Amino acid sequence: MLIAAIVGLIFLAELVFQLWLVRFFLPLFERHLPFNGENGRSDVDAEQICFPTTHGLTIRGSLYRHDDHPALGLIIFCHAFCGSHWSALSYCKGLWDAGFDILAFDFRNQGESDGMAHYQPRHWLTQYEISDVLAALAFVQQREDLRWLPVGLFGISRGGGAALAASACTNDIQRVACEGAYSTYSMMEAHYTTRWAKLLYSDRVANWVPKWHIVLTLSLVRWASQIRNGCRYTNLERWLPRLRNKPVILISGQRDTYVLPKITEDLRQRIGGEPISVWFVPGAKHNKARPIDPDEYDGRLVDFFSNMKAESVQAETAFTEPVRKSTL
Repeated sequence: MLIAAIVGLIFLAELVFQLWLVRFFLPLFERHLPFNGENGRSDVDAEQICFPTTHGLTIRGSLYRHDDHPALGLIIFCHAFCGSHWSALSYCKGLWDAGFDILAFDFRNQGESDGMAHYQPRHWLTQYEISDVLAALAFVQQREDLRWLPVGLFGISRGGGAALAASACTNDIQRVACEGAYSTYSMMEAHYTTRWAKLLYSDRVANWVPKWHIVLTLSLVRWASQIRNGCRYTNLERWLPRLRNKPVILISGQRDTYVLPKITEDLRQRIGGEPISVWFVPGAKHNKARPIDPDEYDGRLVDFFSNMKAESVQAETAFTEPVRKSTL
């Protein structure tokens, strides 16, 4: 009885401590990071588009088309968190000049698109952003003037994660390029595992905190944030192996202090396979690789997407994440 009572008290103390930790760290987890998302300027030459997504919402965006000659392909652009669809040509100018059509849209609850009640978007990727990408793909395949074009995805930061996950859901996306992409789990492990521990303990004590304790705290923080924001954060790591045979290019700034180069390298290793390539841009900060070397940036993207081939496509319209046990 005495042993059971001691074990019960230890369990109760741990529970109370974990609840306190969640209340302490939740604001840090949800704090908006200065990710340099660009909004861009409206363009009167772009066609204004809209299409339905899940939960009865309407997504709005813009379409840049080459009316004077056949396009080489269609690139669906996925903007960064706190960005907008008007930032597309800030990153895709080289692709547009090379002859690609560009479709850009605002994710739900952002920009010109409809908002969903009880959902507060963060810089963490959820099932909603992935569904919006697949809805854009479905829209393309319903238009007679677009459906014959080969389709690639190009995403920035959180939009890069959405592009990777959406590409893993369907074979209708031939290639995917990302700048500053990351996953919730790799970001938390890289930035918060030791940093959060050192907010509470000295360096010497923090090194002795068992990993299971930190993992449990991180899991509870994510869980609490999901409830508060009306969403489910995507475990991107589960989807990355499905991209093993699909061409992928990951762009990362060597001076990126948020999405560290090692996070990009972790994505590459989880994808595996030969078609993937990584470009670490010297001197570039988060989402700022193109201004460092626009010619090289544009050239790599044009070369990458120019190998797409036209084919008949039938798009999926919704994202369903497989149910598995969390790995972090």
